[in-house]
Amino acid sequence: MDRRDLPDLQLFQVVAEEGSFTRAALRLGRAQSGISQAIAALEQRIGVPLLARTTRNVRPTEAGQRLLKSLSPALRLIEEGLTELKEARSGVVGTLRLTSIEYPARAIIIPALTGFMEQYPNVTVDLRISDKLTDIVESGFDAGIRMGAHLEQDMSAVPLGPDLRAVVFGSPDYFARRGVPRRLDDLADQACLNYRQASHGDLFRWSFREGERRVEMAVNGPLITDDAHTLIEAALAGQGLSYLFEPFVSEHLAAGRLQTCLEEFCPLWSGYHLYYPGRHQKSAALAALVDYLKSRRRRSA
Repeated sequence: MDRRDLPDLQLFQVVAEEGSFTRAALRLGRAQSGISQAIAALEQRIGVPLLARTTRNVRPTEAGQRLLKSLSPALRLIEEGLTELKEARSGVVGTLRLTSIEYPARAIIIPALTGFMEQYPNVTVDLRISDKLTDIVESGFDAGIRMGAHLEQDMSAVPLGPDLRAVVFGSPDYFARRGVPRRLDDLADQACLNYRQASHGDLFRWSFREGERRVEMAVNGPLITDDAHTLIEAALAGQGLSYLFEPFVSEHLAAGRLQTCLEEFCPLWSGYHLYYPGRHQKSAALAALVDYLKSRRRRSA
């Protein structure tokens, strides 16, 4: 089928129903000459006349009548399907409450929400940013965004991106002064910048893989903070080494402002997921967001 056939077939049906190009033009709000030219082009592509034209009226030819007999139900099904989609879209309304830590909210959710908001203009997204591991049911959230390793078993989840690699990084100036650690034990002689976890206040233990063995290390250094951007700024200033996920510092690494070390020991972590209670009925807005994110991920795969 030529890509022009469907709209021209719809024009043909209206002209046949009205028995006049003039009345069809009034019904459709289009120029009569344009409709006539479209039908003539359709007849030329098909190779048979569909309308018999006289000075008084227009009527389908025998071939046109056969085409109308099969065309009308098909066009009606298409119209009904489009109507259902419009009704479903207009039915997706309300506020969608989400909680997320800062990085996936900024780098993943906000870009995804642009298309979602265009598709569902009657949905308002209330996005709360927190590093705490929030109980979304108790706190009244529809869904949250967290790493796969932090998800509870009774939660349904949609992957938002690939697994993430952790990196140990510092500035070229720092490495020039303190040397580049080659083994995990070398970290004991380094200035390590610590991250305090908002969920329970403990210092984050740096996680590594040594062969098949997982190693978690408590490190020491001159700075403790609960903000990832502060860790990055301290590393850029040459104050020490830090441990974060590679996307946090990818621009600085590409520009040479930061460098990595101990790469062979740094593990992959399961990527970020949208998660929600698996046993609860999803709201229309959440169901629409889940379907949208799944479709977006398939397109980018």
